[in-house]
Amino acid sequence: MDKFEAMRVFVEVAECRSFVAASRRLDLSAPAVTRSIAHLEQTLGVRLFNRTTRQVRLTDSGARFFEDARRILEDVEQAEATVSGSYTEPKGTLTVTAPVLFGQKHIAPIVTEYLQQNPSVTVKAIFYDRVSNLLEEGLDIAIRIGHLKDSNFYASPVGYVQRVVCASPDYLKARGMPTTPSDLLTHEIIHASSAEPSTTWRFGSSSGKESVKVSPRLHCNHNGTAIAAAKQGLGITRLMSYQVGEEFDQGSLTRILTNYETDPLPVNILHLEGRQANAKVRSFIDLAVSRLRANPYINH
Repeated sequence: MDKFEAMRVFVEVAECRSFVAASRRLDLSAPAVTRSIAHLEQTLGVRLFNRTTRQVRLTDSGARFFEDARRILEDVEQAEATVSGSYTEPKGTLTVTAPVLFGQKHIAPIVTEYLQQNPSVTVKAIFYDRVSNLLEEGLDIAIRIGHLKDSNFYASPVGYVQRVVCASPDYLKARGMPTTPSDLLTHEIIHASSAEPSTTWRFGSSSGKESVKVSPRLHCNHNGTAIAAAKQGLGITRLMSYQVGEEFDQGSLTRILTNYETDPLPVNILHLEGRQANAKVRSFIDLAVSRLRANPYINH
């Protein structure tokens, strides 16, 4: 393995903080990654990583070498991409992830439009209701809802969404309109665990915060099931505003307890920091930012 390839392996291990994760991203065996790092350390005459059974961390020498190695690799990548045209013309495979319903309702149409505009790009759209690791899972772009905890990404904000409580007009007519969170204790509850993991529903208002421990009659691990049950009049549910915006517009669901809603949650488009975005990433982000900021179900 030449020095350039060994440097590439080193940077992947440093970014993933894992030999195994780096091997998956590089499509190499874990022993090959280990041998490459050992050979590089021997050649340089310094130890690059401190290794334990649980984690891999850069040494001081490794941290200095990491910045130089990453810059060199980026320069080479940009030079190659400039020649091949991938920094000016979108091409290759783009992997995008988002929460399930957000992806189905609001990202899938953007992906379709993007593919129609960029015939040389293939998209892998992966929708799931969990926080993905862009590095370890080999993802290019993630749509993230909530406050960001990791600063190792570029983030393009597109707006805000809200946790909302809602029920069908027929249910509210039959059972009455809750006016305070504590009123929920006397109502039928549909619990969507993807949108609201805990059965202790927390609320906020101008007069302070309040919590209610609900006893659901229906537990759902899929938000679409909760929406369907609420529309059929089974009870009250709590979801994200973007998931039921169309139902509010159509009148099949009614938003309730609006004075007690918690602070809105930001929506961001993330991609990896430290790697100059190529044309396929830049062009998708530009399109997605434009479409999501114009989306009537995302507040600004």
